[in-house]
This record gives sequence, structure tokens and C-alpha cells, in this order.
Amino acid sequence: MNEEVAAGYFPAIEGITSGKTFRPSKALQNKYWFSAALAATMTWFMVIGSVYGISFLVSLDEGWSHTLFITQWLGIVNYWTIVAELAWLIPAMVAIPIYISSIEYSVISETGEASPEIYCRKGIINVTKKHVPFRTITNISSRAGIIDRLFGIGNVEIQTAGYSGGPGGQTGPEEKLEGIKAYETLTRFVLAELRRFREPYATGTEIPVPQNDVVPRIEGSLDDEILKAIRDIREILRTKL
Repeated sequence: MNEEVAAGYFPAIEGITSGKTFRPSKALQNKYWFSAALAATMTWFMVIGSVYGISFLVSLDEGWSHTLFITQWLGIVNYWTIVAELAWLIPAMVAIPIYISSIEYSVISETGEASPEIYCRKGIINVTKKHVPFRTITNISSRAGIIDRLFGIGNVEIQTAGYSGGPGGQTGPEEKLEGIKAYETLTRFVLAELRRFREPYATGTEIPVPQNDVVPRIEGSLDDEILKAIRDIREILRTKL
């Protein structure tokens, strides 16, 4: 047992990731490989095209032999561009399968019932484990870009109120379950579970907060009277506006 747990600094929590985990599709690996190769190819075209264009303009202005310049210098630029591309492309191709194998998702508990949160694990060197409780989710959507559709996969994007409205102006999803074949089915499953936490539930993916329970009741206390007064003020302002 851990020394801190044995000393009583905090309790041992067993099976915190005991949900049934699943991994993204192997097509996600192919997508990353394709994206890396495409980025390398586009970079090569940009470098060679820029050098060719500049050399052509310089040869016109200075009266140099354009053919001689291309023969002498473009081959050298092409060689070192390919070397530089391979210097990052080969390690990336090797690291991609390792990274994909490190990804884990979970929305189902070991009992087969829906767990109260979405669990994600990612990373090779810096391993990140994130738990997103259903009660904090404000929006969930499915997304499939052009390359995703090419490989038959999609993403499930999750947003929470604390992330989307926090400092820094973050507008993207807090967590993304990527590389899922049945991403639309997974989205519908999570939406069905969200209905149990937020009622009434509106059509679409936005999860509204119930208007009647914005301020919780604490029966038989002074706080309860204050909360009742707040409700009355809210109703007056609502009718006036």
C-alpha cells in the first residue's frame, strides 16, 4: 500500500477506472499517418515551389541562365528539404501507433450500466486521465471532418460550463473522444444518459438547467427564507421585463 495512504493522509480509492474501457478504431492510426504524410508533402511542395519561383524571378532580372540555376541549386534544396522532412516524419510515424494504443475511453461501468461520468486516458510521456461527470456536461456533439469520413470514423466532442465559460476564452471542446466508428451511436447514448441528470430536456444537444430548481431549497432554516425571497424577486423582475 502507498505510504501516504497507510499514514492516513487520504483514503485508498480502488478501481477508479474500473469502467469497461474501449480504444479508438485502428482507422485513427491510419488517419494520423495520412495526415503526417500529407503535411510533409505539402511542406515539400511549398519549399520547392518557393525556391523555383524566386530563382525564376531572379534569373529574369539578372539575366542568369534559369536552367543552370535550377540544375545547380534546386537539387541541393530538394535534398536537404527531404532530409529535414524525414527527420520528423519517421519518428512521428513510429510514435503514432504508440500514442493510439495509450488512448482509453469509458462510459459503461463493469456492471454493464452507464457510469456517471466519461473517462478518457491519453498520453505517452505525460499521461492524462480525465473524468467528466455527466452532471457538468452542457453540450455534446458529433463531428466528422473530410479526412475522418475518408477513414470512416468520427469524434464525440464534450463541453462543460466551467470550461466553455472560463478565463482565456476557451471555445473548443473540453474533451474529445476521437477515432470512433459508431460515433453517432455513442453520442445518442450519452445524450440518453444526460436526460437522467437534466430534466426537462430540450430537443438538440444543449442541456438546459431546470428553471424551477435553479436555487435549491433548504427546508426549515433561515437560508430557506432568504432563498424564497430571492425567488420572489426573480419572479417580479421576470414579469416586469
